Amino acid sequence: QVKLVESGGGSVHAGGSLRLSCAASGDTFASTCMGWARQTPGMAREGVAAFYTGADSTYYDSDVKGRFTISWDKVAKTLTLEMSDLKPEDTGMYYCAADLRRYRCSVDERDFQAWGQGTQVTVSS
Repeated sequence: QVKLVESGGGSVHAGGSLRLSCAASGDTFASTCMGWARQTPGMAREGVAAFYTGADSTYYDSDVKGRFTISWDKVAKTLTLEMSDLKPEDTGMYYCAADLRRYRCSVDERDFQAWGQGTQVTVSS
C-alpha cells in the first residue's frame, strides 16, 4: 500500500524560502510521476510541480516556474520541493502525490491517485 507523508511546512514572510519533503513507501516508484499540489480553502486543488522518476524529468505550473524546484531521491524515496521567493498567493495546504499508472507525467492534479495528508504553508506579506 502506497503511503506518502509530508513534512516541512511552516510560516514565512514574502520573499522567504521553505523546503517540503515527502517520504514515500509501499512501491518501487519506478517510472512513476511524483508531484506536489496545493489547495486553499474554497478553491480546487491545483498541481504545482511533478517529477517523472523514469527520466528525471521535471514539470512546473507557470505560477511557480523559476521559484520552485522539485527533486526525487530514489534511494531514500523522498520527494522534495524547494520553494523560494515565496508570495502570499503561495499560501495553502501542500500535498504530495503519485500517479501509479507509470510511464506518464504531468502537473495535472487529476492524474494522481495516491495522496499524502498535506502540510500547511503560510506566506505573509
